Amino acid sequence: MSTQKPLERLLTETLVKEVMTKALVSVDPATNLNQISKMMAQGGMGSILVKKNGTPSGIITDRDFAIKIAAKDIPLNTPVENIASFPLHTINANDSILSAAKIMSDKKIRKLAVSEDGKIVGIITTTDLVNQIAAKD
Repeated sequence: MSTQKPLERLLTETLVKEVMTKALVSVDPATNLNQISKMMAQGGMGSILVKKNGTPSGIITDRDFAIKIAAKDIPLNTPVENIASFPLHTINANDSILSAAKIMSDKKIRKLAVSEDGKIVGIITTTDLVNQIAAKD
């Protein structure tokens, strides 16, 4: 019989792959911010991965538009590679959501790419974590 508290068990036993978002959108580093903003708006996305040499290696988020772009009057014709965060922080799909939360807290990030067998297969966000905790009976 486990002595863990219910919330602690939820956080340590729930795997990242169970709560991650599998729909991924990625762009070339030369894609401009105007194109990125339209893609995010049309797709209802909070982030887009940036590929270098065909591999997701960075990310731009909705928060970047407020903190890095709007606040600093960055022109929307700027290539995404000038704004996106590199390197891309990742977690294994079979890790616990507690591990994801710790990485996000340590790195001060809200979105974490999920890898499996060396390939990016999803994104887990702080919203995913909160929703998982809130759904607990």
